[in-house]
This record gives sequence, structure tokens and C-alpha cells, in this order.
Amino acid sequence: MKINKELMKGSTVILILTLLNRKDMYGYEMTKEMETHTDGVFTLKEGTLYPILHTLESEKYVEAYWDEKEGRKRKYYRITKSGKAELGLKKEEWQLFRSTVERVIGEGGV
Repeated sequence: MKINKELMKGSTVILILTLLNRKDMYGYEMTKEMETHTDGVFTLKEGTLYPILHTLESEKYVEAYWDEKEGRKRKYYRITKSGKAELGLKKEEWQLFRSTVERVIGEGGV
């Protein structure tokens, strides 16, 4: 089943920050991790991922650096201290949103 793009749009920042909170990653690695952890339900295209990363970078939530591994130079991203704080706020916001939606449509609903 495909997820509506509008639903995904509201979740991409928390997903990217969560991935980067686990470890530093380059762009393609993030897209593959997202697909793996969601069994292919969530896919991030480069045209979606990089504008979000650039926005997070301008907001100082992530920072980029170049590194060379196995002879390949790649641009890696890492979460910053303020990015970790923002992730904490996003997780709280997500919990409130999720529990509120579940109260309306969940098992205890009408």
C-alpha cells in the first residue's frame, strides 16, 4: 500500500533527524536506511531529501562534512546539539498527534 504524499510530508523531518541521531550518513545511505526500516513503505527521492537536508542545515539542526571511505568522497550529515533538541520536540509533538488521532479512529472510538 502506498502512503499519501501529504502524510509523508509532515513526517520527513522527524524521520531524517532520527536516522542521523543513530549515526552520520550520506544522502543515498539515508534513502536506503529509510526503505529498509520501513520495508519499502517509505521512500525518499533525492528531490525530496536534499532540500530538507539543506533546510535542516540552514536551521543548524544538521551539519555537513566531506569524508572519504573506500576511495569514495561523500558528503555526510550529522545531527547537531540543537538538532537533537528539535528531535526531542518533534517526538513529543508526534506522540500527541498520534494519540489524538488514535482516540478518534482507534479501537476505543465509535
